[in-house]
Amino acid sequence: MTGQMLLKKIHILVIMLNLLDNFNICSEVMYMKKPVIGVLGATGVVGRHILEILEENNVVFEDIKFFASKKSAGKEIEFKGKKYTVIEAVPDAFEGVNIVLASAGGSTSLALAPEIVKKGAVYIDNSSAFRMDKDIPLVIVGVNDEDIKTHKGIIANPNCSTSQLMLVLKPLHDYAGIKRMIVSTYQSVSGAGLAAINELKENTIAVNEKKTFENKVFKKPIAYNCIPQIDSFCENGYTKEEMKVTNETRKILHLKPDTPISCTAVRVPVFIGHSEAVTVEFEKNITPKKARELLEHAWGVKVIDDTANYDFPTAVMAAGTNPVYVGRIRKDIAFDNAISFWCVADNLRIGAALNTVRIAEKVIEMQVF
Repeated sequence: MTGQMLLKKIHILVIMLNLLDNFNICSEVMYMKKPVIGVLGATGVVGRHILEILEENNVVFEDIKFFASKKSAGKEIEFKGKKYTVIEAVPDAFEGVNIVLASAGGSTSLALAPEIVKKGAVYIDNSSAFRMDKDIPLVIVGVNDEDIKTHKGIIANPNCSTSQLMLVLKPLHDYAGIKRMIVSTYQSVSGAGLAAINELKENTIAVNEKKTFENKVFKKPIAYNCIPQIDSFCENGYTKEEMKVTNETRKILHLKPDTPISCTAVRVPVFIGHSEAVTVEFEKNITPKKARELLEHAWGVKVIDDTANYDFPTAVMAAGTNPVYVGRIRKDIAFDNAISFWCVADNLRIGAALNTVRIAEKVIEMQVF
């Protein structure tokens, strides 16, 4: 056999292998079970973002249904050019639903989730109801995807300020190992819902027009102010929000239970976008150059770090986008083997709706529903 004939046969074999591989991929897609998706809390701020991202990501489904409280039931929602009637969220209404993307508050989830799971659905929860339950996976897609496979019907979505931080910490932790962390969060009012957004608007107008204003959502006036309290205070002097960051970080990254983490959470007069100042001390030495290199290749992260030209991320630029932006990456001068950085993200997307949809996509991809 001549060399030319041998090359021709190898070429034909490669083509046949490629065709077989493509056939296998097509077969997997063809026989992949498509879920009936339910969106709980579909008329709320996060619910609307979930709809937007479901459409953006072209998530596959057999059918889709929208659920809300009795007050919102009967309203119409337009999705992908089709109108749907909002259904009252009672357990029997979820019959036949495979995956529920829930953003309806902790008390609602505590009441509904177990009943919905009994009907065979996977319940992806945005509230804090199940996050620290040892038997329920707390997931950030791109960080601990494998934990999804351990679910027993409920998967928890982390707190918004925890969510954006995990995508940044994951590659750094994998390289050098987190020893301790101090984080301060500067959180937008949208994290407290539509009423909080309206309060910032109305409070700002009142201040500008020198009129009196009674704040109802926040304990202090939010216009032109920073409030060092998010959620209620615990016995140790930290707020529940601050302890969420501490405990959820340990759980998601599978850190030791006593890994030292301290957080201060502040509400700031920004509509959308949480910002965080973070200092992490590592077990191994890590330089700012190496940290920057790791983050430039990290999934879901975008580095903007050119201080010579005043180029660093801010909350305003993050609003309406998907990445977690990182800048001000530098060697921390207070601790050994420590890096300090600044990160921002759209809290309604990566902090809530986007990760919820990403979890649903992984559940479908893994066929664990």
